[in-house]
Amino acid sequence: MRQFRLADADLAALGAGRPSADTLALLRRARLSRHLLLLREARRAVPEDPFWYAHLRALPADQSRQRAADPMTGLWAARLLAARRAGVPPTVGELPEPAGHLLVTTHAGRTLRVRLDDRGPLRHLIGLPPAEPLDPAGLAHWRRCLDAAWRILVDRHPAAAGILGGVLRVIVPARPDPLAEGVSATSAEAFGAVAMSAPASGTGLAVALLHETQHSVLNAAHGLFPLVAPGADRSYSPWREDPRPVFGILHGIYAFLAVTRFWRAELRAAGAARGIGEAGPATRDAGEQGQAAYDAGEQGQAEFDARDGGPAAPGVSEAEFEFARWRVAVHETAGRLLGGGALTPAGARVVAALRDEVAPWLAEPVDPEVDRLAGLARADHRARWRLRNLTVPPGDAAALAAAWRAGQPPPAVEATVARTERVVESSPRLRLIRALLRDEPERAALDGDDACLRGSHGAALRAYRKALLTDRSREAAWSGLALVSPHRALRDRPEIVRAAALAAPEADIADLAAWLSG
Repeated sequence: MRQFRLADADLAALGAGRPSADTLALLRRARLSRHLLLLREARRAVPEDPFWYAHLRALPADQSRQRAADPMTGLWAARLLAARRAGVPPTVGELPEPAGHLLVTTHAGRTLRVRLDDRGPLRHLIGLPPAEPLDPAGLAHWRRCLDAAWRILVDRHPAAAGILGGVLRVIVPARPDPLAEGVSATSAEAFGAVAMSAPASGTGLAVALLHETQHSVLNAAHGLFPLVAPGADRSYSPWREDPRPVFGILHGIYAFLAVTRFWRAELRAAGAARGIGEAGPATRDAGEQGQAAYDAGEQGQAEFDARDGGPAAPGVSEAEFEFARWRVAVHETAGRLLGGGALTPAGARVVAALRDEVAPWLAEPVDPEVDRLAGLARADHRARWRLRNLTVPPGDAAALAAAWRAGQPPPAVEATVARTERVVESSPRLRLIRALLRDEPERAALDGDDACLRGSHGAALRAYRKALLTDRSREAAWSGLALVSPHRALRDRPEIVRAAALAAPEADIADLAAWLSG
């Protein structure tokens, strides 16, 4: 049996989000090998040669290899075998022919080929409800966005363009979610396939594809050597509304490493376009890696249709906010994983390289006001997550109330994870922050939020306390208090203060918070 190995330096480069051309080629070979093993087992599970097996054998060798390597082939074979091992009838039918539209986009001599699968029978297995087959206008929109995304990546993110070209093979259009600005997903069994809702712009598509490609790379690496030990509890993730397992958190920091690097380079491009500083190290780093990473893509792409220029860089504030927001989240979460004891040696090597990659970015200057808003967005997400997902056992809440009434110090109380289901929710405060950065005023849904965003903590504190006078369970007011309160307990563990306030309704919330912070 073929063995696949990565040298330590290659594993570290992969962890830093800069896999070499050879590493990407190795991952593709490893996934092809897995597909072939799955297909062999699927053939052995039946007494006679099935149609799909005879069809693959009848194809020329290069076409048979291409079909075997297709993301949907791996997904089909894995689901077929899983059903048979579970003793249930398979639901995936025969191995389907590749379906959809071939999109080819070329810029500056570099070409990306992607199949837009809007009608294949397996597209619902990627992780999101698929959209209806595209009409001509919908297909034209995808083409325009992909052209724009590819120009952005080739011009300002050449290394990322190379990684994308070396991994991405299939995009499945998905239904939009009314609660999210955009949704996307990958499957561990479909290396190089992405499901996502229709993009709003080339920039949005570029970010989403980089994000999801990272998931494919990490899944392929995890298939070679486990990165996470089993058994760890679910915990906080800065980019999800629900508690996540360790491997899910690792996926988050790896995907948002690429997102942060993207906005770092966009920030420098926007600054350079306005004469603010230089293009900076992000542009140079990408250039050093660019051609090697591009060589990892498929060869023989000959339809060149180079265009002059490209989409303008986004505004400085938008790029600066996203960069400032995610660099801290990625670095802090990587440190938490390294100290958590749930990573294998290979996983620790990946995460250490990732954290080392991000660490210098923390010292790069950003506008202080934008940095404040980025910190506010992170704190808002964490407070809302804690209030939604953590609960204090009733007995502990009663013990807090009894200690308060007796004038005793608060007992030690720990909140536990109460919910694990997937939640998709947008933050009203995040929408306000983005409107503020775009200088497009938006009305706050809760009294206090406008003051909070302006940095007027005293006014915000009074407004949030007033809201809780009539309804002590109002989550938005509690998360607002966590952003502006001078008391550590409210900032760090708002769910504990809320539990005490509900158990002792006669107590003043500020007094309780001071008592719990003592």
